[in-house]
Amino acid sequence: MAKILEGRTALVTGSTSGIGLAIALRYAQDGAKVMLNGFGKPEDIARARAEVGLAMGAPKAPYSNADMTRPAEIREMVAACQAELGGCDILVNNAGIQHVSPVEDFPDEQWDRIIAINLVSNFHAIKAALPGMKAKGWGRIINVASAHGLVASPFKTAYVAAKHGVLGLTKSVALEVARTGVTCNAICPGFVRTPLAEAQVKPLAEKHGVSEQVALTDHLLDRQPTKKWVEVEEIAQAAIYLAGPHSGSINGTSISVDGGWVAQ
Repeated sequence: MAKILEGRTALVTGSTSGIGLAIALRYAQDGAKVMLNGFGKPEDIARARAEVGLAMGAPKAPYSNADMTRPAEIREMVAACQAELGGCDILVNNAGIQHVSPVEDFPDEQWDRIIAINLVSNFHAIKAALPGMKAKGWGRIINVASAHGLVASPFKTAYVAAKHGVLGLTKSVALEVARTGVTCNAICPGFVRTPLAEAQVKPLAEKHGVSEQVALTDHLLDRQPTKKWVEVEEIAQAAIYLAGPHSGSINGTSISVDGGWVAQ
């Protein structure tokens, strides 16, 4: 049976772990050639490249260590994807970081870094990849935003501002490309089960003097009505649909994968 992304090429930022890796792996399993990007321990990056490479039928997936705070490196990453894979048909802007602090104590450097990685990098990657997509008459831009792109939480001013900005960027680009064969959409996850997220449970349990299960359901996932983690595979499923052959009329929208968070 034909794979739905056969013949397509994809670049997924922040894809050496977590959501990005799940998306990259799913794309490779569905026939795409995928370039990875992200930081991490060398052995973890090697493992991710091998895993995605195996799904691609290659020894390892191509990889860029581009720093998402550096526009020149982002442009070089997109150019490398085009040179090594023959194009960049699908761009997934997934790289992101977080910092939690009251606004009056929020470090300036953390604000600048979060805005740069979570928002500004999306602009530079889109700007670099879009001409090639337009030339082919086909492209898919998928920005991984957040439930915090639609609603706010205290102590996360930079993250909330950046993710709201991502949704605005998504809509504006979508209108520009509406007649080109390119689409631009966003995915808005809730709390997703990743090692970094799971590591927050034990400290919350200790802080509130409760079990880890209560810490998870009543504190970390207090705004997620299902009281369950979103799994990375569920985000990857949304990403495969948006990149697939039957999504051409979906443009400028956001898909919430959040257990009902923003329905409240």
